[in-house]
Amino acid sequence: MPAQEAQVTKNYTDPGPAGVAFPAMQGFGAVASSAAARPNAEIARDFLDLEFRMESGRALTSFSRFDGPISVAMTGNVPGTAKTEMSRLINRFRSEAGIDIGFAQAGEDASITVAFQPRAQMARVVPMAACFVVPRVQSWEEYRINRNSPEVDWTTVTKREHVAIFVPSDASPQEVRDCLNEETAQAMGPLNDLYHLPDSVFNDDNFNSVLTGFDMLILRMHYAPELRNGMNEAEAAKYVPALLARYNPAGTGGEADIKQIAPRSWVAAVEGAFGPRGSNASRLAASQRMLSIAMAQGWHDGRLAFSYYAKGRSLASSDPVQAVAALSQAGQIYRSIPGAQVHVAHVDMQLAAIALSAGQSDQAIAFADRAIPVVKRAENASLLATLMLIKAEALENEGRVAEAKALRLDSLGWARYGFGSERQVRARMGEIALLGARGHRG
Repeated sequence: MPAQEAQVTKNYTDPGPAGVAFPAMQGFGAVASSAAARPNAEIARDFLDLEFRMESGRALTSFSRFDGPISVAMTGNVPGTAKTEMSRLINRFRSEAGIDIGFAQAGEDASITVAFQPRAQMARVVPMAACFVVPRVQSWEEYRINRNSPEVDWTTVTKREHVAIFVPSDASPQEVRDCLNEETAQAMGPLNDLYHLPDSVFNDDNFNSVLTGFDMLILRMHYAPELRNGMNEAEAAKYVPALLARYNPAGTGGEADIKQIAPRSWVAAVEGAFGPRGSNASRLAASQRMLSIAMAQGWHDGRLAFSYYAKGRSLASSDPVQAVAALSQAGQIYRSIPGAQVHVAHVDMQLAAIALSAGQSDQAIAFADRAIPVVKRAENASLLATLMLIKAEALENEGRVAEAKALRLDSLGWARYGFGSERQVRARMGEIALLGARGHRG
């Protein structure tokens, strides 16, 4: 599913500076993913939890994958950037995970069909999913006919032959890319997401939006010759240590921190804190439940940090002092976790927005400057544009008008990639301008 854009304030629909001309859309070049940086004994447990469980908590009794070369086709109203993004992704699968994958030839029965549908049409059938992957179908109509049948139940799959990915055709370029990254990886590989993974797209905190070195390692293992369709967890587990020693020799040794899967009560609280429905009050209450459960579980990892982040985010407009305290706790924990740099950048964006609203322009600039290089490496254009716009407002409040104007103009190319339409870009500009005006008055 796509990367969730952190909340700056409550929605603000002012159209923004109407006179600003929009430059060409920016894009990202080659990905330079870092290798997995955790001990193999820890990754081994994560691999099995990813492979033999689903996000719902249901167990998968059988390992499954494609046999032979994998082909990809795109259907429907395919967005202009989609083929380029899929080409980049296919190249990464081939070079980093050793997977034999390519675009389907004309008339070929594709292994994976990426079907683009209008968002409203998808929401009528699956209201809570931005994009999703389904086995044994190749079209939207086929899915609609079979959606309540065992045909599309992943727990019945022992070998993958045809899988469909459904993506909104009217999504922003970044959302399209994020959907292609996560859903194609899950179409081919593990079906679960784990909230305790700091270095993976297979995590519903949505901080990582493009596949990481850890993700490519998991996919390489998934297609190792030792594993076979139909294996159960115990059978697959016998091969995992040797596979990790072969594919990730740097992970040999080290002290493993084996984590248990988060309870459903905490996951439900996450959905309440970050879901599209509900009020600020209900989101705050859900974030408090997240934090209470995390503390009761004795967690000191990213799930505790995420709980503090959720609390700080929900308090940003109503109680900025408490919001800063919660966000600072989140940042402190994330900074202690290898591979969590982009998580810290999300925290810094929230702190920058609060500082801007409080008239602390120098602090807003400092937070933005710290986060921007990290966000560029993580390829999160919507977060990058937001940080640049916050910094531009802070510069303007300090009287550095020319710098602010230049930075604001630079941000718009990234904003077009991250947010999509000019209307949405102007809405975000107006949202941040409101923060700047509030801070300037203060």
